[in-house]
Amino acid sequence: MGFDLSWLLIALPLVFGLGWLASKLDTRQWKREQRDAPKAYFKGLNLLLNEQQDKAIDAFIEAVQADPDTSELHFALGNLFRRRGEYERAVRVHQHLLQRGDLPKAERERAQYALAQDFYKAGLFDRAEEAFAVLRGSSFESEAELALLSLYERSREWRKAAEVAKHLEQVGTGSFASRIAHYLCELALEAQARNQEGDVDKAQALLAEARKVAPQAARAHVLAGQLLMRREQPQQAMAAYAELLAANPEAFNLVASDYASAALACDAAPAALQTLQAQYQRHPGMHLLQAIAKLEPAASAQRQRLLAHLRQDPSLSAARQLLAQSGAQLSDEETTLLGSAIERAGRPLQRYRCAACGFEAQHYFWQCPGCLNWDSYPPRHVEEL
Repeated sequence: MGFDLSWLLIALPLVFGLGWLASKLDTRQWKREQRDAPKAYFKGLNLLLNEQQDKAIDAFIEAVQADPDTSELHFALGNLFRRRGEYERAVRVHQHLLQRGDLPKAERERAQYALAQDFYKAGLFDRAEEAFAVLRGSSFESEAELALLSLYERSREWRKAAEVAKHLEQVGTGSFASRIAHYLCELALEAQARNQEGDVDKAQALLAEARKVAPQAARAHVLAGQLLMRREQPQQAMAAYAELLAANPEAFNLVASDYASAALACDAAPAALQTLQAQYQRHPGMHLLQAIAKLEPAASAQRQRLLAHLRQDPSLSAARQLLAQSGAQLSDEETTLLGSAIERAGRPLQRYRCAACGFEAQHYFWQCPGCLNWDSYPPRHVEEL
């Protein structure tokens, strides 16, 4: 039985027509999905700009459900969860992205970085460290290492922080000499705290390395002088403070009193007095006046210095000290009451203030407790700024 060609002529147009109809249906469905997904996305964006984060999240979830393959929607949703403190949900979103086999390399690295940020913000430092370490050699390597640097600082892992900072310098990210010096100083303090055999020598070696890494940084010079004083080596301590004076004259205020004590301990008061007076002429301040008073304690000389300082800089601290020196003209009760009033009024001004965030503290900090910046405190009280 032969094949009838007439059936072929009928079947071909029929198959073509069915294919055309199916393609139209698919096109309409695709257009409808594409139209619905951007609509939900822009709705979520509008809610986000209006600070309605709960409704924005609902809109983004709707958009993700309409188009689960769109990675940008996942990133937006994960970032929203992180900003709201819903770290577990943010982790799930970014882990879902990483599980997709069709995700391009650039998007996979971005998702890995976002996941590491989720762990870091959640305080899961071990998992954050692992997640950031995966990004070595990727386009997010610098960002990951900077985040690791912050992580190691918060967890006080100073040796790891120093290694990361050195690598960042080597790849040209910037200068980290001052921060490396701080890490070495922290390690020196830890060695001193252990107080075991050889630890003091180790601390001195770390401080020497810190001074070599960042000669202009003040902290290593300060700690070296203090350590030498504890080891009853005042002459060497004076030398360390003299190095600070040459490298960072403004920061010498922090150790002016210690410098005077070291000079008294090694019978070098006359030379030290000349150094302090010369520094006071260049950078007048109460710290230097108090150090000078240690070396030249005569009451009349102190009164003259305080009067001259008040003419130049009328501060409450100088006024209180002058009142204490001139109390013979007042009764004891009057002197006490006036001194207490001036001290109370001047107490808020006798603080150190962070230049980055404004956090004030009675004691000097090398790293601000508020914003965690290093060397952000000027070495002068608020009333002298």
